[in-house]
Amino acid sequence: MAHTVISAKYPPQIDPTRTPYAFGDRALPRLNRELNDSTLLIRQRAVMSLCDYLHDPEHIAEALRVGIAESLKKLLTDADLTVRQKATECLFVIGGHAVGRDAFLENQIITPVSKLFDDKEDIARKNAHKAVEMISETPLGAEGIVEANLIATLVKKLASEVDEIKELILDTLHFCLRVNTSEALKANAMETFTNLLDHTLPSIRAKAARDIMDLSIPLEGKNKAVEVKSVPALVKLLKDQSSDVRANAAGALMAITITTKGKYTAINEGKAIQPLVDLVDDSVSEVRLNALKALTCLSEAPEGRKVLLQHVEKIKAHTTDPIPAVVKAAEIAVRVITWKP
Repeated sequence: MAHTVISAKYPPQIDPTRTPYAFGDRALPRLNRELNDSTLLIRQRAVMSLCDYLHDPEHIAEALRVGIAESLKKLLTDADLTVRQKATECLFVIGGHAVGRDAFLENQIITPVSKLFDDKEDIARKNAHKAVEMISETPLGAEGIVEANLIATLVKKLASEVDEIKELILDTLHFCLRVNTSEALKANAMETFTNLLDHTLPSIRAKAARDIMDLSIPLEGKNKAVEVKSVPALVKLLKDQSSDVRANAAGALMAITITTKGKYTAINEGKAIQPLVDLVDDSVSEVRLNALKALTCLSEAPEGRKVLLQHVEKIKAHTTDPIPAVVKAAEIAVRVITWKP
């Protein structure tokens, strides 16, 4: 005789890790209530569902209107890893939109998120850094990170974090250095970036060189680069197999060699002229452009001009380069190299 079997399993269309959505415009208010529930399972299911729900851009503004940002801010200190992880992931998604970045600043979320930089779980730290990096991409967001006194913390984390998070930190600092370099210089960022120039990953070498270029825009940064021996390390990267590394290393040298001290350090200590001349014919236009600009700076020193006069024809050949920016750089370089008092 057949018997009815009562299964404890959910139907295949039901996910027990997510709370079911309420109908229509009641979905977000319900999720917001459940985010603040005292029961851990309810909070977990709500934040999992919310993370999926927010991937639709149309839901971002409404989520902020009902107070989701403030609720997520509270969940950043939750004792449960899943809640913390998914809360930071939600904030990262929100931060990808202009209204979300404004909400970050209005609700003062940057500092609470930054406290997860010390979380014992890699995924929580990674999501926290992703959220902060997203916010840093706007000038106001970068200023907010500087005002929160996070630059020194980010620089310090570069020495101990896993490589994937190091890349996020280097990107965050890149955007922050556009609005403030003094805090990074005080935090010994130039030394830290220079130490990363010999990293095994080309992406980290490239981003470290890029950040040195950013940090070398002010005079204090140029002098610091000379002081901590960044120039020889950058010259070494001019022969790197990665075009991003070569381009950023040449760009950093271009920024540093604007000063007289930088010029002579690159010429005498770094032996930079020949490696830069070799890059004039590089297949990547950004590499050619930055190399030409760096050579123009070096040719302003008599010793540099004397050597570069031997290579002027090679440089002149790029006055017909297919890239207009390279043509202009080559024309300026030729003019400076052949200048006579």
